[in-house]
Amino acid sequence: MTDSPLPTGSLPTQPGEVALPGARFDARPLWLLAALALLAFPLIGNGASWLTLTAAGLAMGLIVFIMASGLTLVFGLMDVLNFGHGVFIAAGAFVGTSVLAGMAGWVGSTSALQNLGAVALAMLAAMAVAAALGAAFERVIVRPVYGQHLKQILITMGGMTVGEEVIKLIWGPQQLPMPMPETLRGAVLIPWFGGEAAAVEKYRLFAVVLGLAVFVGLLWLLNRTKLGLLVRAGVQDREMVEALGYRVRRLFVGVFVAGSALAGLGGVLWGLYQQSVVPQIGAQLNTLLFIVIIIGGLGSTLGCFVGALAVGLMANYTGFLAPKLALFSNIGLMVAVLLWRPQGLYPVR
Repeated sequence: MTDSPLPTGSLPTQPGEVALPGARFDARPLWLLAALALLAFPLIGNGASWLTLTAAGLAMGLIVFIMASGLTLVFGLMDVLNFGHGVFIAAGAFVGTSVLAGMAGWVGSTSALQNLGAVALAMLAAMAVAAALGAAFERVIVRPVYGQHLKQILITMGGMTVGEEVIKLIWGPQQLPMPMPETLRGAVLIPWFGGEAAAVEKYRLFAVVLGLAVFVGLLWLLNRTKLGLLVRAGVQDREMVEALGYRVRRLFVGVFVAGSALAGLGGVLWGLYQQSVVPQIGAQLNTLLFIVIIIGGLGSTLGCFVGALAVGLMANYTGFLAPKLALFSNIGLMVAVLLWRPQGLYPVR
């Protein structure tokens, strides 16, 4: 699986060789992000507020990307429509809440090292539990319905409902607070023209850095490592890869488990973003995640990244300018993108 730029030009050849079609990166979808930001600027009217909203939108988008990346990988590589993806998010969020509550001393400490250590342990625990849950989910629920999309939708939605009820049994049906470590509280003031300053929350900057690290890591893993090569080759010609002695099914199960772990990580980040978690958190986010991967192009990591940023920016700008339209703004964005590019921003082929 590779993101598909528009083919142009040809690859360099030696004398006597036949020129092969090359590819040039298609930057046009990236202009969508610039267009959203530039259109919002005069409507907001205040530069400092615009910068604050833009930073918040990018942070939200990168958290959504972390959660959606596993979903788009599973579809792109395994052709599985997993509507139960939200249960991994919810499990990760509640495990992270429990870990942070148990490390209240570190969370409330004035030491940045202890604060970040508590967050790191919460994230690792959430990823481990979500990965284990993903392995069981794939084995029991998904594996019997490979290649049957309608049954996949129905059975995975049922699996999420059951998972949500199990979470209620363990943690209760009520909303739980998710404490923000002292180091990540507050905001950084960024100077703006005219003597104004934009207040950007420290946690949002943390989310941006972590989201970019996950994006770069995924691209490197898929395009620059032997494991990524085997996974992509397994999609293109499974029989040949298995003839070489590699177990494609195990590789794909590994992808499913990794995607579940990323969902768990995203659950912790979203819980900190909202500073609370509810058992319905996965179901609430599922629609948003599918909007993102449809905008990006089903199965495209780069498309998922750009789509998530576009959704984050749209949600924050619209929430500020017209709060009553905020719930529908991302659906409108999806419709507009599909009218422009019916297969999404970066369709996979």
